[in-house]
Amino acid sequence: MSAGPFRVWAPAAQAVDLVLGPRRVPMTRGGGGWWSADVSADAQTLYGFSVDGGAPRPDPRAAWQPEGVRSLSRVVDHGAFAWTDVGWQPAALGDGLVYEMHVGTFSPEGTFDGAARRLAHLAALGVTHVLLMPVAEAPGRRGWGYDGVLLYAPHHAYGGPEGLKRFIDAAHARGLAVLIDVVYNHLGPSGNHLAELGPYFTNRYLTPWGAAVNLDGAGSDEVRRFLFDNAVSWLRDYHADGLRLDAVHALHDESAFPFLEELVATVSSLERELGRVLVLVAESDLNDPRLVRPRAQGGYGLDAQWSDDFHHALHAVLTGERTGYYEDFGTLADLAKAFRSAFVYDGRYSVFRRRRHGRKPEGLPGHAFFAYMQTHDQVGNRARGERSAHLMSPGRLRIAAALVLLSPFVPMLFQGEEWGARTPFPYFTDHDDPALAESVREGRCREFAPFGWKPEDIPDPQAESTFAMARLDWTEPEGEPHASLLAWHRDLARLRRETPALRDGDLGRVHVRFDEAARWIVVERPPITVAVNLASEPRTLRLEREGRVRLASDDGVRLSARELTLPPETVTVVES
Repeated sequence: MSAGPFRVWAPAAQAVDLVLGPRRVPMTRGGGGWWSADVSADAQTLYGFSVDGGAPRPDPRAAWQPEGVRSLSRVVDHGAFAWTDVGWQPAALGDGLVYEMHVGTFSPEGTFDGAARRLAHLAALGVTHVLLMPVAEAPGRRGWGYDGVLLYAPHHAYGGPEGLKRFIDAAHARGLAVLIDVVYNHLGPSGNHLAELGPYFTNRYLTPWGAAVNLDGAGSDEVRRFLFDNAVSWLRDYHADGLRLDAVHALHDESAFPFLEELVATVSSLERELGRVLVLVAESDLNDPRLVRPRAQGGYGLDAQWSDDFHHALHAVLTGERTGYYEDFGTLADLAKAFRSAFVYDGRYSVFRRRRHGRKPEGLPGHAFFAYMQTHDQVGNRARGERSAHLMSPGRLRIAAALVLLSPFVPMLFQGEEWGARTPFPYFTDHDDPALAESVREGRCREFAPFGWKPEDIPDPQAESTFAMARLDWTEPEGEPHASLLAWHRDLARLRRETPALRDGDLGRVHVRFDEAARWIVVERPPITVAVNLASEPRTLRLEREGRVRLASDDGVRLSARELTLPPETVTVVES
């Protein structure tokens, strides 16, 4: 097999050579700063580009980095893979249950193939969409993936492009859609050579990671195209069903056709071309409903966004934590508001931020927001990576599951949450630059200071033991208390799947009652009522209508006519 021609964008270069093994082939400059070489080469040959006589660099659009970010690239023929998912269509996101997965720690193997061997577990749980944390090539063999530098290449340690295709093909065979987390707001510093090629970055804006990606300055058309083509590649070449866009509040763009809106238009065009549903989901710190408003109404048209307010309100109520950003939460009134409108801070004053924050998401359906008790951030950005199972009683874990899975939003679980995994998920890296590694350690300590966590409590991100402790223990679901919690999640997922009213996303049908002092809350989404007792004593509540108990987290629940008695720290689901 042969590959070619080769192309690279390097507008400021005086000369560019194509490096093919020991050969150097001068490239020809074309329009718009593109260079090309119309030569053929064996697909197994390592190749790269040398700008103005400099060291050979990997192809920024390479699909395969066999030895990581420090190696040169290999060509991939995307047409050669034997897909078996002809006619595949994913479940609607609004009908779905999303499961966030880190490939490196999900299975003992830490690979795409290892994860594929566990897909039956997800299907039995009731999962419809698997969300992969970033899989683009990043430094080293282990990490979260948010410091990726070669955005087109699936990580070599996970199994590279063929491994990702096998995983997605296997997921589709199980009826599971696959979403991929992509990071367009910054690139990692180690192994990042884009600035040598063109104006990929700008100092006009600053981000927590340094210079911003150039989305609206000179040369930004090609930078944007680089990212749009990347999105298309995941969706077309790998058959992914959607993308999760990391921290879109750090995508600085003052152009009249904002990057996110143009990305939506690009993916919509691809959706029509492919004939299958594709989704875009944003993470944002702004509580800005314009992200998910239709373009015809002046929004960007994304399909959904994560709702950290829902998480913060639920976490603060169930754990009692009030440090850091949790100081803005903690009341049942906050949780009730989160159920009614996703955003608690919708223009309200934030004590933590010391300013008003957010905007009302009026008129938007629940399907436009993700609800969750755990995510990689909310677990991993704790000092020791403690999960909810480390912070809550078994009763409260069941309450959390019921409130997430029966919410009017798109529910999401984080790997292992369904059985109350005791393995932590701390932050881990594998940088080969000692100065960068030390900078990461120091940065983690600064980040945790507002929460009162001590530096000695924070595992060394660079230590392999920190990565190892995050790997799921698949023997846990076989014993108690994990097996019964897993069964509880399966029952809740089944109830959601079998009850159309739980999946309609109609926030106008959500009614919430609570008693702050007595510590109970009732969420009504007729015909389903979810009643929660957070107190350490039994509580008797009067229901709005008669019904029967569908699910109860404790055998001591009693329902007589419309009088419901709940033991301490329990949740009951009543169907009328």
